[in-house]
Amino acid sequence: MKINKEDIQEFNDSLLEPHQEKLNFTKREVTNSEAIIQKLVDFQIAIPSWALGTGGTRFGRFSGGGEPATLEQKIEDVGLIHALNQASGAISLHIPWDIPKDAAAIKQLATEHNLVFDAVNSNTFQDQKDQELSYKFGSLQHTDPAVRKQAVDHNIEVIKHGIELGSKSLTVWLSDGSNFPGQLNFRKAFENTLESLQQVYAALPDDWKMFVEYKAFEPNFYSMTVGDWGQSLLFANKLGPKAKTLVDLGHHLPNANIEQIVSLLMMEGKLAGFHFNDSKYSDDDLTAGSIKPYQLFLIFNELVAGMDAAGMNHAKDLGWMIDASHNIKDPLEDLMQSVEAIMLAYAQALAVDRAELEEARDDNDVVTAQNILQNAFRTDMRALVAEARFRAGGALNPIGFYRKMDVRDKLIRERGSATVATGL
Repeated sequence: MKINKEDIQEFNDSLLEPHQEKLNFTKREVTNSEAIIQKLVDFQIAIPSWALGTGGTRFGRFSGGGEPATLEQKIEDVGLIHALNQASGAISLHIPWDIPKDAAAIKQLATEHNLVFDAVNSNTFQDQKDQELSYKFGSLQHTDPAVRKQAVDHNIEVIKHGIELGSKSLTVWLSDGSNFPGQLNFRKAFENTLESLQQVYAALPDDWKMFVEYKAFEPNFYSMTVGDWGQSLLFANKLGPKAKTLVDLGHHLPNANIEQIVSLLMMEGKLAGFHFNDSKYSDDDLTAGSIKPYQLFLIFNELVAGMDAAGMNHAKDLGWMIDASHNIKDPLEDLMQSVEAIMLAYAQALAVDRAELEEARDDNDVVTAQNILQNAFRTDMRALVAEARFRAGGALNPIGFYRKMDVRDKLIRERGSATVATGL
C-alpha cells in the first residue's frame, strides 16, 4: 500500500504546535541546530529485505499477518517506512531469497517508492533447495574445491543481480568455521577463503565495493574463519582497495570496545559501514538503541570525528543499514524505532563541541572530556530529528501515524493473515 501525502500533512498539522515549542527549546540548547537538521535530512539508512517479516529463534517463530510474501511487497513496505520517516530511502536484498524475476520492473517499482538498492548480500550459510553440494562444513573455506567454486559462483551471480538493480556493493558474511578442536586447519581455511574471495573480488565492477563482514561466534562455536575485525581487515588488505570491513554491532564478544574498532578502521580507510542492531547477551539482533543507547552514541561520536577528519560525506561514503530480527514486534514499527534511535545518536554526536573536547584531551582533563560527551548524549534531540522528517515530507511521529491509519490491519486485509516473509 502507498501512504497518502495529504494524510501525513493532516496528521502533522495536529502535532505542529507542540512540536514547534519543543523545537524552539532545543534550538536554544543546541547552537548548531540548523546544520544538524540538514545533515539529518541528508542521512539515509537502508532497510534489509529480510527484516520486514517476523523473525524468530530456534524455539519458534510467531509470524504476524500481512507479511510481505514477494519482493514486490517488500519494496512496498520499505517505501511505506520511507514515506513516513524520509530516512529509509534504500533497500538491501539477500540472494537467493530475493532474486528479481524482472530486474527492470523491480527497479522501476523501487523508483516509484523513491528507493534505491543498497548492498546486495550473498548466502552461503545455508543450503538451498536443489543445491548440488552442501555447505555443512563451510563454503569459501571448504576442503573440497568443488564446494568452494559453487560458493564463488553464487557470489558472482549476486553481483550480476546487483548490477541490474543499480547496487554498488556486495556484502559477504561467512558462517565458515569449526565446532571442535582439531576439526579445521586454521591456516588452510584462511588460505582457501582468501583464494575464493579473490575470485569474487575479480568479478567486481570498478565502481563497486566488497564488504567483508565478521562474527566472533555462531553458527560455529570453536572458531570462525572471519571471526573478528582483525581477520576481516587482513582479508580486506590482501584483496585490495575495493574491499573493506563491515561492522555488525552484534558480532563481537561481550563488552568489546566497538567505538575503538570503528575509529581504527576509519583511520586505515577500511571501514565499509554498519549493520545496526542492539544486544544484551550476544547477537540478539534487537532494535537499535534499545539496550545500549550510550554505546550507539559513542560509536557515532567516533564516526563523525573520523569522517570529518577525512573529509568524507556523512550520507554517502559509508554504508548504513539495519540488520535486526524480532519475533514479538510488528516488524515495520521495529524498523522505524531503529531508524529513530540511529538518527538520535547521530544528532547527539553532531552536537559535540570537538574543539573543546580536544582541548580537554590535550590537558588530560578527564572530567571535562567525560562531561562533554555525556552532556551531548543527555541532550534531547527528538525535536531536531522530527523537524528533519517534517522538512523532508515525512510524519512528525511515524509510528503514531502508522497506528492511527491502521496500516497493519490494512496490510492483513490486502495480503492475508498467513503470509510468511523469507528471511531468518
